[in-house]
Amino acid sequence: MAENTFQDLKSKLWAMANELRGNMDANEFKNYILAFMFYRYLSEHQEKYLVSEDIIDVPAGMTVNEAYKAEAQGEDLKYYIQDISASLGYAIEPDDTWVSLNEKINNSEVIPSDYQTIFDNFNKNAEINAEANKDFKGVFNDINLGDSRLGSTTTARAKSLNNIVKLVDGIELKGEDGRDVLAEVYEYLIGQFAATAGKKGGEFYTPHEVSQILAKLVTLGVEATDETFAVYDPTMGSGSLLLTVGSELPHGDEDGVIKYYGQEKNTTTYNLARMNLMMHDVDYQNMTLNNADTLESDWPDGLDNDGVDRPRSFDAVVANPPYSAKWDNDKSKLKDPRFSDYGKLAPASKADYAFVLHSLYHLNNDGTMAIVLPHGVLFRGAAEGKIRQTIIEKNYLDAVIGLPANLFYGTSIPTTILVFKKNRKTKDILFIDASKEFEKNKNQNKLTAENIDKIVTTYEKREDIDKYAHVASLDEIKENDFNLNIPRYVDTFEEEEPVDLQEVQKLLAQDDEEIKQLEAEIAEQLKILGV
Repeated sequence: MAENTFQDLKSKLWAMANELRGNMDANEFKNYILAFMFYRYLSEHQEKYLVSEDIIDVPAGMTVNEAYKAEAQGEDLKYYIQDISASLGYAIEPDDTWVSLNEKINNSEVIPSDYQTIFDNFNKNAEINAEANKDFKGVFNDINLGDSRLGSTTTARAKSLNNIVKLVDGIELKGEDGRDVLAEVYEYLIGQFAATAGKKGGEFYTPHEVSQILAKLVTLGVEATDETFAVYDPTMGSGSLLLTVGSELPHGDEDGVIKYYGQEKNTTTYNLARMNLMMHDVDYQNMTLNNADTLESDWPDGLDNDGVDRPRSFDAVVANPPYSAKWDNDKSKLKDPRFSDYGKLAPASKADYAFVLHSLYHLNNDGTMAIVLPHGVLFRGAAEGKIRQTIIEKNYLDAVIGLPANLFYGTSIPTTILVFKKNRKTKDILFIDASKEFEKNKNQNKLTAENIDKIVTTYEKREDIDKYAHVASLDEIKENDFNLNIPRYVDTFEEEEPVDLQEVQKLLAQDDEEIKQLEAEIAEQLKILGV
């Protein structure tokens, strides 16, 4: 599929989605269209498995779905379901497949209860594979089949759902180049829904350009090896940031090369992340995602056989946590090993440093962490100042990167990326001021490929660049009382060109002469008119 054709497809799909949602908020409507896209993906993925693994025979003239229905029936059905679930982690019954659902819609055979039956059967079958149950069960629970905005009657609501199914079914999966576009369309829609969801959009989506910077920073220097690369996002939203790390990792698209770990507090967004990763062909065995409050529930590895809690550590940690969020900073948390080394807790009204310390706690000694935060973390005092000083004295902070304002959904504030490493060879800190380099768009500013490349290259070279970057010594940091406000280290002041007073006087004299000539001409015209 040519790129312009793909763009046309996305634009057309978005326009149709907006028309279908009627008076439903975009943030809520996304739960329907994205869930049905995922259901289509799972159903077609199952079809490929049935054929590629010779689970069923497909006689000439018969579709895969017809063959599946013919073989998996009666007493044999449960054995097919068990076999499919053992391999895929889920199983969809013949009457519930995407093809079967569309056939019923086309033949006007769908009754309002059919959708509930489909999802009930999916959840029931998800329990068969105990290892995968956590990844699949309840993933469609955010489809509110009784929402009155779908229709005032059960029949009207079923009709609305049918229309969404047909919209999703109309997406062309592959072009002439063989590229599978369903996952790309899914990612595009997540971004579009985030853009129209106002403040809520920032809760589940990080702009792709910012994700690219974080991903490139944490994968710099990582070479292809036989060892599995583990990446963790403690506030993973829709999971897009995790996927971007995978796309930047050498051979990250190969099965088992990377393991994805993430936590998300919001259940709806957690379901979105599960769907997003699997839509991008991440096997359930290569992802461990939790629906939990990261600051209240540390990574749930629990105690080992000796009764010791050994924290899981990761090769990379990436995060874009909610900015200056409220949290419970009860003094008992000073005993929490994530926070105990720093003597203070982040303020109850600003959890930024709580997320930083949690993430640092789970970074291994050779890994890299990159986190997006509001600028206030660089200079605010009191408890935050004490935590910031301790982090610097531990020599964990590697770089401070200032980003432009108005990059993110739901907030126009400028942000900063902090980069951390535990096994640093020097005690300096790199400051980059990239706040003035962006492409201005109608609603939001956007980072170009050149902007991103300059940031990453500057980080990698670690050299001073006039009005853009400075490598500050620890002594400089101490002289500034551990204040990391970027203008203290990167001088971006542009001196105005000196004014030539003689030239100004000459221009003023010319203006005076022109004015005199114009006044004389006007007086002459008035004289002719007899005024």
